[in-house]
Amino acid sequence: MTIARKLQEYIDREGVAYDTVAHHRTATTSQSAQAAHVPGRRLAKSVVVHHETGYVLAVVPSTHRIELTTLQEVMDRRLGLASEEEVSALFSDCDEGAVPPIGLAYDVPVVLDESLENGGDVYFEAGDHRTLVHVSGPAFRTLTKDARVARFSHPA
Repeated sequence: MTIARKLQEYIDREGVAYDTVAHHRTATTSQSAQAAHVPGRRLAKSVVVHHETGYVLAVVPSTHRIELTTLQEVMDRRLGLASEEEVSALFSDCDEGAVPPIGLAYDVPVVLDESLENGGDVYFEAGDHRTLVHVSGPAFRTLTKDARVARFSHPA
């Protein structure tokens, strides 16, 4: 079980209690939820988008899809998906496709779908494809304290 260095340092600095859930290697967050036997609606999925002045980490449940048009309206910016190279540069201590939703650890602003704000436990990628971090709802809110919250996704 591996937690990305920057993520680990940030969680420790915030004093947040957590545990980890190991699972076999997976390629998607939906597969991770199944492999770790956690509800997909409680697994936060991260999508890196770019705009004319930088990046934003859009965070939704793994069971949802981002409505890019709605997110553009929320952000009042034209957005596009970041390339693999851009994501790798921003999250250099993470495996490709295993981006944690904790943007403050990486100096990337976060916009959080309000469906993750209902207070239940949250799971998220630890930076590899074999480990999830598990935190309480209040702990997740602490880790995403600067996130903008809006509705910009729908169940897949």
